[in-house]
Amino acid sequence: MKIHSLFLALLFLLPAIGNASEPSRGIFIWSFEEKPVLSSETKIHEAIVFAKQHGIKTIFVQVYRSNKSWFASKVADATPFYECLKSVGQDPLSLLIKEAHRQDINVHAWLNMMSLGGNKDARILKKYGPGILTRNVQKKRRLEDYKIDNQFFLEPSDPRVHQELLTIVGELLHTYPTLDGIQFDYIRYPDVHPFYGYSPDNIRRFKKELGVKQIVEENPAWKQWKRDAVTHLLEDLVVKVRLISPRIHISTTGSLAYTRAYEEALQDWPSWVNHDLVEFVTLMNYPPDAATFAKNIIEIKPHVKGFSKVNVAVGTYKPDQTEQDFKAQWEYCELSEARACVVFHYDSLIQKPALSEFLKKSQ
Repeated sequence: MKIHSLFLALLFLLPAIGNASEPSRGIFIWSFEEKPVLSSETKIHEAIVFAKQHGIKTIFVQVYRSNKSWFASKVADATPFYECLKSVGQDPLSLLIKEAHRQDINVHAWLNMMSLGGNKDARILKKYGPGILTRNVQKKRRLEDYKIDNQFFLEPSDPRVHQELLTIVGELLHTYPTLDGIQFDYIRYPDVHPFYGYSPDNIRRFKKELGVKQIVEENPAWKQWKRDAVTHLLEDLVVKVRLISPRIHISTTGSLAYTRAYEEALQDWPSWVNHDLVEFVTLMNYPPDAATFAKNIIEIKPHVKGFSKVNVAVGTYKPDQTEQDFKAQWEYCELSEARACVVFHYDSLIQKPALSEFLKKSQ
């Protein structure tokens, strides 16, 4: 493997790691493109060939986001699935799984859980109204007032949200029994200008359970109560998955930096891997510069029992990220004792052939 000068400058930050084996490789395939991979048999085959050529062992394919599904859901809006079904001529996810398995590549379904994106017409929102959205203490006069970072976020503690998401996950797993894994993304509160969770039901239950009359945002008990709500949602999802597919790999994504995840997004993902609630967590480590990328990994390591339960996602999508920085990040990941290094994402890598060629040669 060729070592780049920027990577050498970062090596002093990396603790001694002994004879750790090189991590596996993965890639995210998302559905944001006008014509996503699942919309074409040709695109599906091209993605599998690309993965094989670049040493990719696991594909994380986005099949649910913004309350829309790329499988035949009766609960979520399955319009994207039926559009892809029409253009491919057969179930596109089934085809992807079948072709990937022929090349010894695993397929994990990737689901964006709490974010509805900007979808004001989401079925779950039409069904229950804005009461299922998390909120701050500011008055809400119209639906747009609930937006956070241009997204609507579901309230993790709401039992109606739990039931809808559990049903969607059940539909997916019953339809695709040969899936290798399922990864839950957006299992958290928003972290942009935080202090959310102020739904009337949350406030009522917290006051009753703790015997308090007022809620102070910086009260550690209030933050922990919401943090526990996120974990309880994940626990419900894990139970559902295990009842249907006992052997499937279960994972989540994790926010970085650690303070952001724990104090703002209220996502205690280190405890999820430390207590084997999930098999692994994929860290969304997306700074454009290599120094911050390394710093994020170093900061999180003391909080997990072993980095072998951690994937590190390396971004290729930011316009201000240089080729040199990406190479340094990738090489740092490969020596970090991570379970896997995962490219985010396939489409942006296709658009940057120099990065694609680097990955091919660095196997």
